[in-house]
Amino acid sequence: MAKRPIRMPPLLMLAVVLLAAACTTVPPTNVHQPMSARPAARPDALVANLAATGSIYQAGASRTLFEDRRARYVGDTITVTITENTSAATKSNNNIAKTGSINASVGPNLNLPGLSLYELKGSSSNTASGKGDAAANNVFTGTITVTVIEVLPNGNLLVSGEKQVAIGQGQEYIRLSGIVNPYFINASNTIASSQVADARIEYKESGAISEAQVIGWLARFFLTFLPF
Repeated sequence: MAKRPIRMPPLLMLAVVLLAAACTTVPPTNVHQPMSARPAARPDALVANLAATGSIYQAGASRTLFEDRRARYVGDTITVTITENTSAATKSNNNIAKTGSINASVGPNLNLPGLSLYELKGSSSNTASGKGDAAANNVFTGTITVTVIEVLPNGNLLVSGEKQVAIGQGQEYIRLSGIVNPYFINASNTIASSQVADARIEYKESGAISEAQVIGWLARFFLTFLPF
C-alpha cells in the first residue's frame, strides 16, 4: 500500500522558511563564483613515470625549469594589495523665476447680471529653486590572496577569493574578484588592486552589531507599500 505524502501546513512551512532565513548570517556577495578552484589533477601515467625515472623535470607534468612562480594556471594563488582611495564631490544650484500680468478695462456700460465689470486684472508668479550637495570619501587598504578560477583565451586570469576574520561574536568578510593581466604581476607574485580589471571588492560583516543596524523584515515589508 502506497504511503500518502506528508503535507506541511502552510503556516508551519512559512515559519520554517523564516527560521532558516534568520539563521543565515553570511552576507550575500557579488564577486565572481566560485571563490576558489582546485588545480587539475595530473594523469596517473605521468605520476607513475615520474616515480619510475626519478627525474626532477617531467615534460607535461612539471613547470618549465626556468619558469618563475607567478600565477598562470587554474588553482594558482596570487596576492592582491588593496589600495583603494576614492573621493568624489558634486554641487548643483538651480533658480527658476517666471512672472506674468494682465490688465484690461471696459466701459461702465458693460453690466452682467448681479455684477458690474469695469476693470479686469490678473497676475501670476512662479518661482522654483533647488540646491544639492553630495560628497563621498572611501579608503580601503589591506591584502588578500585569491585563486585563479579560470584562464581566459587571451591569457588573462580570472581570480576570486575570500577572507573571513572572526572577532568576538561577529565575523568580517573580505572578498575580491576580477581579471588580472599576467604582465602586471611582479616577481613576488603580487599585484595592486588598481591593476585588476572588473574588480569587485567587498567588505561586509555579520553578527549582533550588523544585525542591529538592519530594519526588520516585517518593517521592510510594510515600508514598501506605505505611500509616505
